[in-house]
Amino acid sequence: MTAPAPSPRTPAVTALGGGHGLFASLSALRLMSDPLTAVVTVADDGGSSGRLRDELDVLPPGDLRMALAALCDDSDWGRTWSDLLQHRFVSGGSLDKHAMGNLMIVALWELLGDTVTGLDWVGRLLGARGRVLPMASVPLVVEADVRHDDGAALETVVGQSRVAVTDGRIEQLRLVPADPPACAEAVEAVRAADWVVLGPGSWYSSVLVHLLVPELARALHETDARVCVTLNLAAERGETQGLTATDHLEALHRHAPGLRVDAVLADPSAVEDVDELADAAQTMGARLLMRQVRRGDGTARHDALRLAAAYRDVFEGVYGDV
Repeated sequence: MTAPAPSPRTPAVTALGGGHGLFASLSALRLMSDPLTAVVTVADDGGSSGRLRDELDVLPPGDLRMALAALCDDSDWGRTWSDLLQHRFVSGGSLDKHAMGNLMIVALWELLGDTVTGLDWVGRLLGARGRVLPMASVPLVVEADVRHDDGAALETVVGQSRVAVTDGRIEQLRLVPADPPACAEAVEAVRAADWVVLGPGSWYSSVLVHLLVPELARALHETDARVCVTLNLAAERGETQGLTATDHLEALHRHAPGLRVDAVLADPSAVEDVDELADAAQTMGARLLMRQVRRGDGTARHDALRLAAAYRDVFEGVYGDV
């Protein structure tokens, strides 16, 4: 009897980002990749995360929570725990607008005394299809040099929540501290991956910040993994208002000029000039893949199944028009 052929190994993928953008990429990647690791920004200073960060001197848990929710198993168990993580209290007291998942994560950190171990325990409880890691071991502050339309001198905007809604053009991004300790497991996940996925998400405050953690940036430059940049479906009101798809890619190149990129994934509806974007991608060593990944309801949100199919094409080298 002939032994059955072994199942082909799916690529090991490490996805970088934060917030709703990383939720979108993970919701797609979990459908077609194992093992899967999320490396998450830890610079949030607003809302429930900011309050817990200030009060308890911990990493802001919100973006980590959202990544875990995206990886929950697609079963009654997983969906229920995902809903629990995302549940926000409404009250007239101090619990108002706190997310249940934020409290759960911080409680495990206090009980176990280790950030990564706490996140792994939450993942086990949820049946998460992947691992969630912080990009750095300490809370970070984002600073941006912003130029406004009035042509005045550069303004320094401090804090992720303020950078995300700034109405000027961001020229330079920084982290405080400037040389934060990277999460060792996150660095290893980048080095061990077959593919690294960067974006979508708030371009400056959630995506490009990963390139400012020196040890993580070094791993991104030295890894044998191929790199896919996923562009947003629309410029965001605030930090990228008025920027084209090509402007997004050029901002990435400006903050990491030596980073080799293999693929740039974009939705045709979000690209103003395809030839210009293809040239910008080629400057970084990448090929441009155009795929419809937007939901059919007209919103600027990714469809998980369409995005998963697009990632499969990227990983398998299928770059022709579909």
